[in-house]
Amino acid sequence: MSKSKKSEFRPNDYVVYPAHGVGQIVSIEKQEVAGFELELFVISFEKDKMTLRVPTNKATEIGMRGLSSPDVVSQAMKTLKGKAKVKRAMWSRRAQEYEQKINSGDLIAIAEVVRDLHRNDDQREQSYSERQLYEAALERLTREVAAVSGGDEVEAAKQVDEVLLSRAA
Repeated sequence: MSKSKKSEFRPNDYVVYPAHGVGQIVSIEKQEVAGFELELFVISFEKDKMTLRVPTNKATEIGMRGLSSPDVVSQAMKTLKGKAKVKRAMWSRRAQEYEQKINSGDLIAIAEVVRDLHRNDDQREQSYSERQLYEAALERLTREVAAVSGGDEVEAAKQVDEVLLSRAA
C-alpha cells in the first residue's frame, strides 16, 4: 500500500496540506520515532516560516494532495462569481462550517467561504471573527492560485479581487 503512495510526491513538489495550505516538499527523510523507522516528507511553508514532517504512508490519508489543476482553479473562480449563500443558522454554527471548509483543503470549498464572507465597501461591517475567517480563506485561495499559475501571490490576489469586484457590478 505505502509503495504506491510514495511515488505520488517528490522533493520540490508543491503540495496542499489541508490545515496549512500550500507548502513545498523540501526532502524525504528517514527518522526513528518510538523505535520505528519512519519515512517522512519534510514540507516547508515559507510564508508561515514553518516546517512540517508528515509520514509518507499517511500523506494521502490525512488529505495531503498535489496542487489543483487549472480547471479546478477556473471552477473556483466561477464559484467566486456566484451569489453569496449565507445560511440563517447561528453565527457559531456557520463559523464552524466555514472553518471546516477552509481546513478541508478543497479549493472550491475555500472559494465558497471567500464568496460568502466577502463584503463590498457599501455593505455592513464584518465582525472580527468573520474577518479572520475571510482572510484565512482568501490567503489559502490566493496562495494556491499563485502556485498553480506559477505567478506571485500579489498577482493572484489581484485576480481574485477582480473576480469578487466584477460580481458586485
